Amino acid sequence: MAAIIPFPLREPQQQEQSPQQQFQPNLNVHLVCPDCRVKPPHIVEEFASGDLVCGDCGLVLGDRIIDTRSEWRTFANDEGDDPSRVGAAANPLLDGNQLDTVISRRDGGSGAAKDLNKVHGRATAVKGERNLVQAYKEISAMCDSISLSKIVSDTAKQLYKRVEDEKLLRGKSSDAIIAACIFIACRQEKVGRTFREICALTRVPKKDIGRCYKSLQNKLQTNTTIMNSEDLMSRFCSNLQLPNYVQKLGVDVVRRAKELGTLAGKSPISVAAACIYFVSYLYRTPKSTRDIAHVAGVSEVTIKSAYKSLYAERENLVDLASITNAQLTFEDLALP
Repeated sequence: MAAIIPFPLREPQQQEQSPQQQFQPNLNVHLVCPDCRVKPPHIVEEFASGDLVCGDCGLVLGDRIIDTRSEWRTFANDEGDDPSRVGAAANPLLDGNQLDTVISRRDGGSGAAKDLNKVHGRATAVKGERNLVQAYKEISAMCDSISLSKIVSDTAKQLYKRVEDEKLLRGKSSDAIIAACIFIACRQEKVGRTFREICALTRVPKKDIGRCYKSLQNKLQTNTTIMNSEDLMSRFCSNLQLPNYVQKLGVDVVRRAKELGTLAGKSPISVAAACIYFVSYLYRTPKSTRDIAHVAGVSEVTIKSAYKSLYAERENLVDLASITNAQLTFEDLALP
């Protein structure tokens, strides 16, 4: 009789599971009172005290609960849904409570909401506030066009609002007032801008801006600083695409010229333009008087006449031995 050899049974092969299938956390978190352990739990939120309390045994389960309800008493049955916010923050540059209802400009595409918004805005807008909003838009657009910061723009808006509230410049055009406010704001924030740049920006004659500027300076008693040549140097060099070391030496030359009185009586723009012309030739990156005059807004004759004074005092203005890593000689300077 043949012997029966038992065949070994194979163990069932387990399917390999991915790491995501092996670890599947239970996201259904249930908060149960540890004392009574009643399921389902009866948990009460007391917003007055900011506690989370078990309704069966009174055990405090949590504190400092955030109240997500509305911030005032409402009657939802009469007024519909309970609102949770009252809108954007008030603008300090405008008058009134600024909590009026505004018709939305968005609809299904018919365009009726846009027309209703315009009609409603004309009917409810106050004339003085409408003029202020229009002036603020012009100030923001002008400041953005010449790359002025938001601080300068806000300062100009505050000055304009004060002029309108106190009626300081009666009979003056709004464009001249806006130009004067921008110029005073630049002086207060120490941002160098010339009268010619403001005139080109606002298209207002220089005499009108000067009159408004003097009147506001006397009536408002604003602390405006005098424009220095050092403040104009960085912007002029940047527009002329000159390196930083040229700008640095140009500022040193301006300060030294003021100490020696070399360019006494010259305007800050003429001083800055002449020093740039002087230093650019000294560093072998020459810029013509035509290019500098176009950027600075002065004539070529003015630059050359100021440069003659700098060339005569060149040895007292620049100490070549103190400038490291640069082989500079006065022979590179342009002859006057």
